[in-house]
Amino acid sequence: MHPPLPAKVDIAIIGGGIIGVMTALELAERGLSVGLFEKGQIAGEQSGRNWGWVRKMGRDPREIPLMIQSIALWRGMNERLGRETGFRQCGIAYLAQNAKQMAGHESWLKSAGDHPVGSRLITGAEVASLLPDLVKPFAGALYTQDDARAEPSLAVAAMAAAAVEKGVQIFTQCAVRGFETQAGRMSHIITERAAVACDGLVVAGGYWSRRFLMRHGIAFAQLGVVNSVMRTCALDGPTISASGADFAFRKRGDGGYTLAHRRLSVADLTPDYFRQFWKFIPALREDPAGFRIRIGKRFITEAQLARQWKLDEISPFEKMRVLDPEPVNAILDESLASLRAHLPIFEKAQILQRWAGMIDVTPDTVPVISPVASIPGLYLASGFSGHGFGIGPGAAKLMADLITKTAPSVNPEPFRWDRFH
Repeated sequence: MHPPLPAKVDIAIIGGGIIGVMTALELAERGLSVGLFEKGQIAGEQSGRNWGWVRKMGRDPREIPLMIQSIALWRGMNERLGRETGFRQCGIAYLAQNAKQMAGHESWLKSAGDHPVGSRLITGAEVASLLPDLVKPFAGALYTQDDARAEPSLAVAAMAAAAVEKGVQIFTQCAVRGFETQAGRMSHIITERAAVACDGLVVAGGYWSRRFLMRHGIAFAQLGVVNSVMRTCALDGPTISASGADFAFRKRGDGGYTLAHRRLSVADLTPDYFRQFWKFIPALREDPAGFRIRIGKRFITEAQLARQWKLDEISPFEKMRVLDPEPVNAILDESLASLRAHLPIFEKAQILQRWAGMIDVTPDTVPVISPVASIPGLYLASGFSGHGFGIGPGAAKLMADLITKTAPSVNPEPFRWDRFH
């Protein structure tokens, strides 16, 4: 991953997560020369740290067409890549404890309209048949039989290897410090190693996208929240994925389970929270119980990272190659206790590892997949708000459509840049 840098590529991509890697693969398959630049390692941050759910169910209605496309692409992904991604259509259930939660699931089902999501409401008896070890009954669930799972630790690496075979040049441990323009449009990126000419640049840097764009005077509305996850030893238990009460689980390819809290993340207050407070008020009002707000060392860490730097200076991306937040054990312990109370089979589950990732969130929790109008040749694919792993293949296809001026595979309007700016 450290070959000599090319003098020029058609498209440069910042970010080695699923969005950047799949966009690179899509563009290479369309005949463009692509260079992908990652400050750390492939899938080193949220793309390798997420739950591994691939779901249509529960999506914002604006995302549903994109997710339907993504599921179709996931189905053929192993064959396309010639490698295993762990994709399995296991079914996903959103368990409901009471009639109020069932009404909420029914409301989402109505919002999905005529989209073929394949979701349906099921009774408490049907939940018990899906989870025969359940000891605390649920009122019912929203269930989608063909929703799926995949292995973050396998999938993005497999996508990157296939992209290299298609001609993509991947450079890890190679941060992009900024870009330059000629006649008002994209002309070069400046990496820590050298400059590379390009006709277009895709910023798919996840949580880092805002800081990169800010250096060029472009304000991207984005914040980060810490989501904690853990995995267990191999265990003979449910094959479906489900969330209910305070827990969420999915079967892993290694026989164990990935476990997390159903909906609780931590918002570490940083200077950006205060700078963007008014833009994010609607999101906080919509789901105030979904976050635990804290202030601590992350405020100091973020305050010390530069917002402006010269292109011949070390950038923040070189100072923090991989963002590796500490898991919040109190949240994980709460989730595990709830899961064991409902499904005693998990009393046997030995916890092998705990970790956390930084989810990048937009004010409406819908990503930006769009050109940035002020600079021709600049594109943004970021702000996936915890949905990026599952929706990644469809998002990359749409991004490639926009770059190559192909008729968009789905309506790009909900993901446009200027809805915030």
